[in-house]
Amino acid sequence: MATQILPEFSRKYRSLLEEEMRNRIQILQAPAVIKDAMQYSLEAGGKRIRPLLTFATISAFKKDASIGLDVAVSIEMIHTYSLIHDDLPSMDDDDLRRGKPTNHKVFGEAMAILAGDSLLTYSFQIISEINPAIVNDAKKLEMILELSKAAGAEGMVGGQVADIEAEGRSLELKDLEYVHIRKTGKLLAYSVLAGAILSDADKKTKDYLSHFAHHLGIAFQIQDDILDLEGDQELIGKPVGSDENKNKSTYPALLSIEGARKALQNHIDEAKRNLIASQLDTKILEEITDLVASRNH
Repeated sequence: MATQILPEFSRKYRSLLEEEMRNRIQILQAPAVIKDAMQYSLEAGGKRIRPLLTFATISAFKKDASIGLDVAVSIEMIHTYSLIHDDLPSMDDDDLRRGKPTNHKVFGEAMAILAGDSLLTYSFQIISEINPAIVNDAKKLEMILELSKAAGAEGMVGGQVADIEAEGRSLELKDLEYVHIRKTGKLLAYSVLAGAILSDADKKTKDYLSHFAHHLGIAFQIQDDILDLEGDQELIGKPVGSDENKNKSTYPALLSIEGARKALQNHIDEAKRNLIASQLDTKILEEITDLVASRNH
C-alpha cells in the first residue's frame, strides 16, 4: 500500500488553522459573549475538509500551502456560521451538533443568530486584510467575489432555500442535485478555487479543478445521506435518521442504498479523472477524495 501523505499534512495544517481561528476571535474588539459564542462553534470540531482542500490545492502547485491560511480561516468561519443557523428552531431545529449542544441551546437563539452573522461578515474582513505582500489586491477581490457567490443566494443560501421548500416533497434526482450542489458543493468548490487563485492557476487548470470539486461536492453529500441512515450516532454527532424523520429527499431514498453507493463511486471516479487531467501533484487531493468516500462521520 502506498504511503499516505494526508495524515501528517492534515495534522500540520489543522493545527495552524485552529490556532489562527482562536487568535482571530481573541483580537476582536467585541462583547465577550459574542466572542464566546463564535469560539464555541468554531471549536466544536469537524473534519475541516474545506480548509484542507485549500491547503492541498496550493500544495498541488508545489507552493507553500501556508499562504492560504487566512482564506482557510475565512472558509471555515462561513461554514460554521451556516451550521449555527441551520440548527436553529426555525430551520432544522437540531439540539446536537458534532456531539455537543447546538449554539442556540447554549447561548440562546438571539446570540446564536448574531454569532453566525459575525462569523459570516468577519470572513470577508479577514480576506481583505491579508498582507498585500502575500496576496495582491486583484487576487483578494477575485476571492471575495467568488466567495460571495458561493455563500450567498446563488450558492449556499440558495441551496438552503431550495432544501426548505423541498421538505415533504419527493424530488427528482436533478432537483436533489440542484439543492446539494448549492447547499454543500459551492463552498467546497470555492475552497479548491481559492487555492487555485492563490497559486496563479491558468483557466484550463481552474476548469479541471472546478470539475473535480463539483463531483467531490456531490459525493460528499451522498455519503452524508448514507451516514444519516447507517452511521454511528456517537461518531456523526447527531441522531441517525434525522433526514428521514423530517421527510427530506435523499440519495438513498431516490436511488436505494446500493444505488446511492454506486452513484457515490461514480462521482469519486470522475473527481479523480479531473485531478489526473490537471497534471498537478494531486496526491493529497486524491487522498482527501478517498476520505470523503469512506468517512464514518
